Amino acid sequence: MAINKNHEFEELEGTKCCIVEKAVSSIRAEFLKNLLEGNGYIVIVSGIIPKSAPAPVPVEGEEVLPPPQAPAPTQFTVGVTDMTYNSTNAIFGRLLRTKDGDVVTLKYWKQEEEKASDIPYYN
Repeated sequence: MAINKNHEFEELEGTKCCIVEKAVSSIRAEFLKNLLEGNGYIVIVSGIIPKSAPAPVPVEGEEVLPPPQAPAPTQFTVGVTDMTYNSTNAIFGRLLRTKDGDVVTLKYWKQEEEKASDIPYYN
């Protein structure tokens, strides 16, 4: 059980994971996966399949149609297998690095900047 909202656990693809973000787009999921794998984490991305209406019950004499195929997921849940991972601690604790070796900033994490520009306040 999570101590707070920032430290959730869930089983993704049969593996217990610490949740990084839920209900994200495929582009965001790919960004997080590349960033976290570059920092040595094992990342699991699981698609959220939208719920569909229940199949109607066939009436006598009606033809039974096969159920429609489930739509492809449009939202994803991203998790890491490291149970001690916490996104807030990783960002503000300066624990994550980009592939260029720069410290990941909050704006870079939120994808508001193309490049992480960590300029300490004392410079």
